[in-house]
Order: sequence, then structure tokens, then C-alpha cells
Amino acid sequence: MGLNNVKDADVLIIGAGPAGLTLAVDLARRGVVARIVERGEQLFPGSRGKGLQPRTQEVFDDLGVMAAVRAAGGPYPPMMGWEDGRRLGAFEMIVRTGPTPGTPYHDIWMLPQWRTAEILYARLRELGGEVEFGAACTGLTQDADGVTAHLSYADGSTATVRAAYAVAANGGRSTVRKALGIGMAGETVDPRPLLVADVTLTGLTGLDRDHWHVWQHARGGAFALCPLAGTGLFQAVAQYESESAVPDPDPEAVRRLIVDRTHLAESEVGEVRWASPFRARAAMAERFREGRVFLVGDAAHIHSPAGGQGLNTSVQDAYNLGWKLGAVLRGGADPVLLDSYEEERMPVAAGVLGISTRIHRAEAEGGAEPKEPRRTAEVHQLGLTYRGTTLAVDWRTPDDATALRAGDRAPDAPCTLPDGTPFHLFDAFRGPHVTVLALGGAEPPAPDRASVVAYRVGGPAPDLLDPDGHLRAGYGDQGVVVIRPDGYVGCAADRADEVTGYLTTLGA
Repeated sequence: MGLNNVKDADVLIIGAGPAGLTLAVDLARRGVVARIVERGEQLFPGSRGKGLQPRTQEVFDDLGVMAAVRAAGGPYPPMMGWEDGRRLGAFEMIVRTGPTPGTPYHDIWMLPQWRTAEILYARLRELGGEVEFGAACTGLTQDADGVTAHLSYADGSTATVRAAYAVAANGGRSTVRKALGIGMAGETVDPRPLLVADVTLTGLTGLDRDHWHVWQHARGGAFALCPLAGTGLFQAVAQYESESAVPDPDPEAVRRLIVDRTHLAESEVGEVRWASPFRARAAMAERFREGRVFLVGDAAHIHSPAGGQGLNTSVQDAYNLGWKLGAVLRGGADPVLLDSYEEERMPVAAGVLGISTRIHRAEAEGGAEPKEPRRTAEVHQLGLTYRGTTLAVDWRTPDDATALRAGDRAPDAPCTLPDGTPFHLFDAFRGPHVTVLALGGAEPPAPDRASVVAYRVGGPAPDLLDPDGHLRAGYGDQGVVVIRPDGYVGCAADRADEVTGYLTTLGA
């Protein structure tokens, strides 16, 4: 029997964290029928991954949630050191940068993970999607035509789901990854445990919400209280000096811990909303795909929280995979396109793991008050590239080593419409389509395709004007540039006929 007669969905997504929800949103706007199941009874309740890097903000802009993200969060505050109940002075942990024509989102943005998930879930529901809570995937098999998954529910009932593809977004302990026999190799970044918790404090503490408060020399290990932007909560993080320590997440124990590690009185510590102990690990799956099943997020790679890389890398896994599934399932692309997911994302994950591990160890060895900020622009993820991969095709010779190449992130550029209306390239990229820029009088590919939006820049009948030269500075004066749906340069050529076959590869 053909798949179309038995399937319940085009894609089954297992796990409703930020990665799973990002994928579900992206597929929904492409008209792909996705079923997303979550074994928990609700969205994840903790603040754990609270930093959205600039590249993730660009992704969220495209998915239509950035306005909500900006309204709900805020910038990272400077640090404030404490000892014996007195302030030691403010210092910075991150290098702050300003916007440029190519990078409108320029600094990390604070938003508790639970709030990020809420915003993505609300967007999914706007697009007609839903999450099945209390649904655990207990088994999964696949054949040449699709995937069959078995679900169990809290009330004891069971169900079987048939889908063309499945995506495991169910965390570092992914049962799907284990069932597929995919190993995960890694290391313990720091053998000493940590505890993270979301807490409320009374207004009598003297702790302002304009600083991230740190007790570096607290008894038992360093301690920090970070005001969570857009909420009345603080995120507490406790390090332990002893490898044998056993952090206690019980609310009373967390309150005592705060009193023991800081100058705060017991009466100043309020509710403990969520708490979780952990040890920092760095690990990566041996592969990100097995047949028709893909791994994204923590199911594929586990990071130290240092540098704010884990959630952001997870979101971008989903963003990379979503358009490719859409191209195969709705655009008629050859399924071989899906091979590029693992090809592109595994090297990125490995590199990012190295960054977060290095930052964690530097902070553990050097303390929380560095002479220079340790979080530089490398954590922004704007420089990640897919150069040299199958989908990065350069037909034109770059002018110099700094020139934009196929595989690089496509930068923004302020420009105008022919009538003088301000316009940004990110406005052109926004949506599930492929974008083509025809520069300096070059003609875009013909005939027009519904899934391709082309803009003439320069020439006798331009669609975009570049009065300040920002677009030329980013993309060059001549040629035809194809921007993938995930905002990366896919192909750079001199003529339209050189990109026609490439567009077919993308299912455009």
C-alpha cells in the first residue's frame, strides 16, 4: 500500500523544545503536515537556555516571532561582584557591539527558555499546528516508504503514527537516538556539579535588576543571581567545589543554598519555581541521520551552558532541516537534498562545542571576574559557514579573501524600493521562498517560479535601489546570487543560466 494511503503526517517531530517547535513552525508555513509529540504534560518550565544569539534572532525574524521576542526579553546586564555583603564593582562578561548595515541584530538577547518555547508554540498555533502533550514515543521502525512510530499516553492508551520522515528533538537522553543505535561520544567538561534554579526575591534584598550578581568566593563554590529579563524572576546558578557534591533541587534546599552563599536573609528568598542539577558535558552523536529519521538539538549534540550556544545551535539545526524537508515533500526536490543536513550541521556542531567547552574551562579556571570579556563575537554564530559543501556553489571568482562566498550567511543591507520607500534585504528574504539577486543589470532566471522571488539591483529597470552602496559592499557589483530559504548564499554566478540547475536542486 502506498504511503499516501496510510500516513498520519508528512513529518513526525518527537519533542516540543525550542528545536522541535522551530521545526514545526517552519514546516507549517510551508504547508507540510507535521505532528509534534511531547512526553511531558506541558512545555519545559525552566529558564535554562536564556540567551538568543544574533543569528538565532535572524531566524526568529524570518519565522515571524521576533517582535514577540523583543517585547518579552531584554539585553544582558553587566556583572556585579559581591563579597561580605558589599559590592566589588561592575564588570563585563561579553563584548558589546553595535549594529551594522549587514547585522541589524548585533548582541545576545535574554529570554528565559520557557518563554522562548511559549512564543514559538503560540506561533505554531497561529499557523494551525498543535502539540500533543503526554505522548511518549516508545518505539520506531522504518522502511523504504516511511516511518512507523508507537506512542503511549499518560492514561495508558496507545497509538501508531505513520509519517514520511521523523525528527528526534527529544533531548540529550533521546530514546529515539538510542533506539536507532546511534552512539554519542564526548567528555565531561567539568566534573564538579552545578545547580540552576528560577527563584523570586523580595524587594528588600538590595539586589537591583540592572546587574548579574556574582559571589565568586562564596563558601562551597561560586554563586550567581541573574535577573531574567521580562519577568520578576532571578536565575540562580551554583557551582560546587567538590566533585562528590550532590546538589539538592528541593525548593527548601535551594532557599538555604542562596542564604548560605550570599548575604541575603531567609526572609528575602521567595518562591523556587524550578531547579535542576547537572554536570557540564560536551558530546556529539556519531551521525545526525539514520534513513528517514533525523536528530536535531540536544539529541544530536550536548553543550556546556557557557557561551550560550546549545539552544541556538539547536534552533539552527531545525531551521536548516525544515526548508529541505519542505523542498522534498512539497517542492519536488530529489530526496538526496536531505543528505546535506548532516553534511552541513555536523561540522558546525563540532566547532560550536569547542567554543562552549573552551569558555567554560576558562571561566572555571580563571573565575567569574575576567580582566577582559570572554564572550566575543564568535558566540554570535554570524560567522558560521557552509563553504565547501555540496550546496555551496561558486561560479564567480571572488575579488579577495574577504568577499562573500557561497555557503556564507547572507547579510542584510538597507536599500530602497524604486519609489524611495526604505527596504531591507531581510525584508526580501523573509518567508519560505528562495531569493535571487540579479546585480548590475544581470537578468534573473526565467521563467518566474512561484517558490523563487527575484530582485534586479541596478540596470535599466531595477526592483531595488542601493543609494548608500551597502548592498554592493556585501554582494558585489555584478552577477546572480541565490539565497537559500535559511538565509545562506547557495550559489553565486555571473549569469542566470548558471543558477537554473541549482534552483532545481533546491526544489524551487
